[in-house]
Order: sequence, then structure tokens, then C-alpha cells
Amino acid sequence: MGQKVHPRGFRVGIVEPWRSRWYATKKEFGDLLVEDRKIRQFIHTEYKSAAIEKVEIDRTRDQVIVHLFSARPGIIIGRKGQEIDRLKARLEDQFGRRMEVKIVEINNPYRRAQLVAEDIAQQLNKRGSFRRAIKRTLDQVMEAGVNGVKIELSGRLGGAEMSRCEKASRGSIPLSTLQRHVDYGFTEAKTAQGVIGVKVWVDLGDYADGEISDGAYAEASKVSKKAKRSHKR
Repeated sequence: MGQKVHPRGFRVGIVEPWRSRWYATKKEFGDLLVEDRKIRQFIHTEYKSAAIEKVEIDRTRDQVIVHLFSARPGIIIGRKGQEIDRLKARLEDQFGRRMEVKIVEINNPYRRAQLVAEDIAQQLNKRGSFRRAIKRTLDQVMEAGVNGVKIELSGRLGGAEMSRCEKASRGSIPLSTLQRHVDYGFTEAKTAQGVIGVKVWVDLGDYADGEISDGAYAEASKVSKKAKRSHKR
């Protein structure tokens, strides 16, 4: 039986930061975790066209800070900042907490695996050819200056009666190397024939010195190859 691990969860705490950063007691932890999930679902539902890659949440004693990583920040900000004020007010009304919304602009969406997966899903929803979508996306992602990309589609591809899996890759994708910055994205394309799953891996190269968090300390404190014996035989 295959044993698989989530690519992002495999790296969290080693080279990838947590998406939610706060501390809570055992009694409050479950409620806050569910609230984080609802905040993300609300934002992704309301701003589907804003190309939001991820939502990071920081909690302090007084307020909740929501960081939106978007390739189209103008849609969220709106004219003269009216839309972002409206979003902040709706979040405060729905969750009953003081909210602060911060937007981080993504310069090149083809270097972000989640945005690449959503772009493929949009092409499939418009009844585009899945082979053409894969080939076109591979070219665009490699032109963005990455080391490698891998795309996997699964479902009733091309309207076939039986579901199948289609894979394509270019360059290198070292999935088990923790020092490599391999970004992962997943989404679903809801077509007329059924749901098609879209997975994307993008190899962005080695982590820069500024991006490594706990991985640098773990590497620096390697145990020696020759273990010392605690007692003599």
C-alpha cells in the first residue's frame, strides 16, 4: 500500500513557515483552528478572480492580521481602497474580532504552483484541451526561470468514460530533498463531465540564506558520523 506525505507538510517547521502563527490554550485551540479555516474559505470564495495563492494568519491578543498573497491585488484593494475596507468590515462582522488585512503582491504568478494549478483548472473549465493546457503551461513556467515543473491531472480527461491520470514534467523535481524549494499546488476543475484534480510541483532551486528558517540550524548541529561509546566493553 502506498504511503504518501503532503509536500508542504513534509517541509513545515524545517524550511517552510507555518501558515497560521498564534498560540492558544488547549480549550481555545480547536475553535481558533476552525475559525482560520473559515476565514480562508470566505476569502477564496469571495475573491476567486484575484489570483490568491495563500492566506497567512497572525493572531495577537487584540486583533487578527490576515496576509493575502495575490497576483492581482487591485481587485482586492478596489478604487481608493474601498474594497479592502469592505472586506475588513465583513470579516469583523462575521467573526466578531478586530481584523487587519495586509496584501502582498506576487510579481510572477508562473513561479507559484498554486496559481499555475488554478490557471490549468480555468482552461479545463472553459472546455480547453488538457494536452494543450499542459504543454502551454510547461512552456510558460520554464520561461519564468525555474529549475523544473511537474503537472499531474486525474479524472475524466477529454470527457472519457473511464477516469485516468496524465503526467508531464520538465527539468528536475527532487521531491525528497528538503534543501530544495519545491512549491506545491492543488485544485479541482469542476467540468461538465466531472471533477478533474490538478497537481503542480515547481522547483525553485535551493533555499536562499534568508529563506532558511530551522533547516540551517538543523544542518549546523549534525551529529558526528562516529558515535562515542558511553561505556567500555
